[in-house]
Amino acid sequence: MEGSLCSYRSSCTQSSTALPKTSSRYGGLFEPAKPKLELPRRRRCGSMEVKCFRTSISPKSPCRSKLHRRSVFAASVPTLFSSESSSSSNSATATALQDGVATKQIKDALSPSEEAALEGPLPSGGEGESTVSITVVGASGDLAKKKIFPALFALFYEGCLPKHFTIFGYARSKMTDQELRNLISGTLTCRIDQRESCDDKIDKFLKNCFYHSGQYNSEADFKQLDAKLKVHEGGRLANRLFYLSIPPNIFIDVARCASRSSSPAKGWTRVIVEKPFGRDSESSAELTTGLKQFLSEEQIYRIDHYLGKELVENLSVLRFSNLVFEPLWSRQYIRNVQFLFSEDFGTEGRGGYFDNYGIIRDIMQNHLLQMLALFAMEPPVSLDAEDIRNEKVKVLRSMRALHLEDIVVGQYKSHVRGGVKYPGYTDDKTVPSNSITPTFAAAALFIDNARWDGVPFLMKAGKALHNRRTEIRVQFRHVPGNLYKRSFGTDLDQATNELVIRVQPDEAIYLKINNKIPGLGMRLDRSNLNLHYADRYSREIPDAYERLLLDAVEGERRLFIRSDELDAAWAIFTPLLKELELRKVAPELYPYGSRGPVGAHYLAAKYNVRWGDMNVEEKV
Repeated sequence: MEGSLCSYRSSCTQSSTALPKTSSRYGGLFEPAKPKLELPRRRRCGSMEVKCFRTSISPKSPCRSKLHRRSVFAASVPTLFSSESSSSSNSATATALQDGVATKQIKDALSPSEEAALEGPLPSGGEGESTVSITVVGASGDLAKKKIFPALFALFYEGCLPKHFTIFGYARSKMTDQELRNLISGTLTCRIDQRESCDDKIDKFLKNCFYHSGQYNSEADFKQLDAKLKVHEGGRLANRLFYLSIPPNIFIDVARCASRSSSPAKGWTRVIVEKPFGRDSESSAELTTGLKQFLSEEQIYRIDHYLGKELVENLSVLRFSNLVFEPLWSRQYIRNVQFLFSEDFGTEGRGGYFDNYGIIRDIMQNHLLQMLALFAMEPPVSLDAEDIRNEKVKVLRSMRALHLEDIVVGQYKSHVRGGVKYPGYTDDKTVPSNSITPTFAAAALFIDNARWDGVPFLMKAGKALHNRRTEIRVQFRHVPGNLYKRSFGTDLDQATNELVIRVQPDEAIYLKINNKIPGLGMRLDRSNLNLHYADRYSREIPDAYERLLLDAVEGERRLFIRSDELDAAWAIFTPLLKELELRKVAPELYPYGSRGPVGAHYLAAKYNVRWGDMNVEEKV
């Protein structure tokens, strides 16, 4: 049964359960309210359970959404989301505004209509009504324009955002509300199958988008933002989400200002932070400590957008809901696992940023390692966020730290192909001419536990390679005493079964098997049993940012990274990174548009493995 990301039930039944004494399901810990709150069960339609996210349903309806229920809870019980300093700061700001002694700076920041609304009494929201305000900090940057605002619009288009919502862009650039709308309008697109009302939807969405200019380290500027948010929240219960689309060196300043000057007295405050989360174990721990001065762990949402990709989310479904796979998911049957990432373009103008991190920090330590953890973890007790993240932490802590002998690094050089000269990495004007930052890396990792002992987990990531692709390849062991080995000659690798999970592009899952070619003789061939998503499903696959933003609004933390998970991930890569920098290891050069340095093949051969993507381009 197909449905939108936010499809909801047209009919439902009500059955209630008492709210437990402590619960993290709705974003934090609550003491039980008196009288006891009742939580409706999820609604069912036919045989399929679907979430309901809308807040426009009547408070008396048995089908109140998660967001609505969460609002009622936040209004009825003490919240732990805002620190005392945040609450007192906001209370002081509200009192000052109501008494007419607010600073001129705050009034000057308001538009005439906003100032008029603030001068009078704030309108009283309906019983149990709430609003969600989403502030994109760094709104003038590429990530905000290309990913965050389009994802928010897609959620609005699908009916996933609550009835009352406001989106604010915040950056240092001077800009009006209309200029922000003009900036992002060109990046907004509608679902392929629903284009008839696209323009109207875009107009409605843009009317909910506003802009505030300010410094990232100024509490006064965030107080002005707070005043604007209150006008648009209209006296309803306020919930606020801040997306930090900014460099990590100013995360703590923004967290301080948002916590002290822009957090609601009631309702929740959540902050999404983008990678990179530091450069090594020490800097990551320092960043976490800094953020936790102003935010609790429950308020911090560390985002890795690869965890929101459809095929990555499907990993656990594929493994735990199919009997054919779970019994094989161990060292007894799996020979090696490969996590492959390739881009067919170089840094091309953004080398200055990339040169500070390199391919290991940019791709391996987060994207590929997160996929590995999901692939290799033990079955969780439940699908609850904490149960899943607990298992991920366990498997990360079981992994050996990487050292120089476990890795090959490379850097692309200029290359002429088809009469066109492609520049090398150091030809980029934003990159130092003597840079030894890797643009390619291949590594062999091992997990020291009973399930995976001795199985090599190979990672390969690079820029300016022959294609753009992200895959997980699972190569199974040879069939003992294979009766048909003569058909494959001495190379039994030709008979190896392989499960391929293509994350992007052209999402697909396929299994390579051996079969007989029709005819009188006994000739064998390798074929693919495949699930090609574009052929099987007519709906467009939601972007990863859509899923993650929706989860953040809902307080669903399953796809976000916990602090101890981050510590365990850095513990694997930090020794290697320090060795590379200390010894100033020169990367092996490879031509732009090639399959990478030769050293990667030697690394795989060391463990009797062949890279799965070295074959002729596969058609699925």
